[in-house]
Amino acid sequence: MADTVLYEVHDGLATITLNRPEAMNALNIATKVALREAVESAAGDDAVRAVLLTAAGDRAFCVGQDLKEHIGLLVEGSGEVMSTVKEHYNPVVKALTEMPKPVVAGVNGVAAGAGLGFALAADYRVVAETASFNTSFAGVALTADSGVSWTLPRVIGPGRAADLLLFPRSIKAQEAYELGIANRLVPSASLHDAAEQVARMLASGPTVAYAAIKEAVAYGFSHTLAETLEKEDELQTRAGASEDHRIAVRAFVNKEEPKYLGR
Repeated sequence: MADTVLYEVHDGLATITLNRPEAMNALNIATKVALREAVESAAGDDAVRAVLLTAAGDRAFCVGQDLKEHIGLLVEGSGEVMSTVKEHYNPVVKALTEMPKPVVAGVNGVAAGAGLGFALAADYRVVAETASFNTSFAGVALTADSGVSWTLPRVIGPGRAADLLLFPRSIKAQEAYELGIANRLVPSASLHDAAEQVARMLASGPTVAYAAIKEAVAYGFSHTLAETLEKEDELQTRAGASEDHRIAVRAFVNKEEPKYLGR
C-alpha cells in the first residue's frame, strides 16, 4: 500500500488516512489504488468493527481528482482518464456504504468532488469548524461521480442537491451542519481526537446491530413501506440472535454497562 494512504487497525478500529497534505490530499492514481485497497481490507476484516476515514494536514480532507495528473493523461490520450470512476471511485464508495460496520469521516478541511463523495459515503461525519464542502463537478464540465448523485439527495434532499450540483460553491461548515452534511461540528484543533472518539465508541458497540441499522436505512430509501417492514423483521431477527443482544439485555437488567463482543 502506497504511503499516500496510511492504514492501521487497533482495538477493532481501522483508521484510514489520506496522506498527501502537500497536494491537499488530491487523488492521483497511486492514492486511489491505495485507498481502494485500504477500504476493501477494512470491509473484509472481521477484526475491524468500525472505520475512521480521515486525512493528514489541516487544509483539506480531499479535493478530489488530482487535476495536474489528470491534464497530463488527457494530453497523452490515456485510456485511464475516465476509467478511474469504475476502477477506483466505485469500489471505494461501495465498500464504504455496504460494509457491515459503521464508517466515520473526520473532515478536517476542504472536501470537494470525490472527496465530498467519500465523506458522504460514511455513516457519520465529524467536521472541523474550518472545513468546507464543494461538489465541484460542473465546474470542470463533469457530472457527479463517487456516489454523490446517490448520497447527496438522500442527505439533503433532491432539490438542494440539484442546486449544489448545477451551481457548485463552497459550503462552509455551519451551513453543512444545517443541511445535514455534517453530523457534528468541532473546533479544528480537536477534529482528529473528536472523530477518533466517535469511531472508537462505535468500534466497541454492538456491531451486528450497527450493520443491520446501516442496511435497513439504505434499503428503506428504495423500497415500499411493506417491503421495508419485512426487511426490518429480517434484520431484527438477525440482531436479536446476536450475542451482543443478550449481553445488552443482561446488562440492562443488572444495571451495568454492556461490554459488547461485536457478534
